[in-house]
Amino acid sequence: MTGNLYRGQAGLPFSSSLRIYEPIEAFPEEQQRQLLADGRRTGSRADVENAELQASLGRITRPGGDPFPTGRTDLVRMTKVPQGRHAKQDADDPDAGRLLYCPSQLVIRAGLAANALMDGVHSPLAELLIPISQRDKHQARIDRINAGDDAKRVHTRASTWGIPFSWFSLFQESDRKDVVESEGRIQTVRVWCPLTDALDRARYAVAHLALAAPDLDMLDDLTQLTEWLELFHVQSMVELDYGAVADKVYPDESPMDVRLGIECLAEGDMTGAAAAYRRLASRWIPIRQLARAS
Repeated sequence: MTGNLYRGQAGLPFSSSLRIYEPIEAFPEEQQRQLLADGRRTGSRADVENAELQASLGRITRPGGDPFPTGRTDLVRMTKVPQGRHAKQDADDPDAGRLLYCPSQLVIRAGLAANALMDGVHSPLAELLIPISQRDKHQARIDRINAGDDAKRVHTRASTWGIPFSWFSLFQESDRKDVVESEGRIQTVRVWCPLTDALDRARYAVAHLALAAPDLDMLDDLTQLTEWLELFHVQSMVELDYGAVADKVYPDESPMDVRLGIECLAEGDMTGAAAAYRRLASRWIPIRQLARAS
């Protein structure tokens, strides 16, 4: 598997993700053992990304017409964060720090994606691509997972052909960034912040938009985003993974533009808010138009 597929050069849509990484104690005991075992087998981050992509392409072409993951080979992403009074030393030492885990949860996420597709404008096409028998079979897998207590929180949100503006409200320019490059191209950019910071920023945005622009769609998005963040352990980390779209937009000032736009709305500065939106639109509307390109 080459990096070309990960960079979206094979007709695949640009896909971006918002992920939560939790400490091991946030998971049920049985899942802790599985995460530790999976973590010991996990290779580099690029290996995880390519393995997940390769598995998804394999499901599309396998016989039997079942495009859903079974969960037998679920993947886990990990990151290390500095901790305690040794935080400065840990930050300088890549082998130091505390491990946090983000399980892929592909079975549940595939079910949610299929339901969204069935309820959307492309439902007639979805009925042809996903036979009823396979949907029922996958629902049985989801029911088995939900019977336990290890999948109450979905750790990953995904978006294709662009990043929702509400996601940018969780991050600031000073947050840690990892820029992943290969052969002169940006494969992805990952931005990180502590969950507590993300929650403070989301609540700030919700409070100001509720007063200044209660009819704005972004307010509903941010309210749901805040409720989602509140499900996770207080010592978690939040990651925005741009994916292949990073090569089109980075360096990206969207977090600053979203923050400035909200501040302008709160102050009644409609001109400033409009200017911030124009900067966002000029950056992201061309990306979203690619979804309709032939």
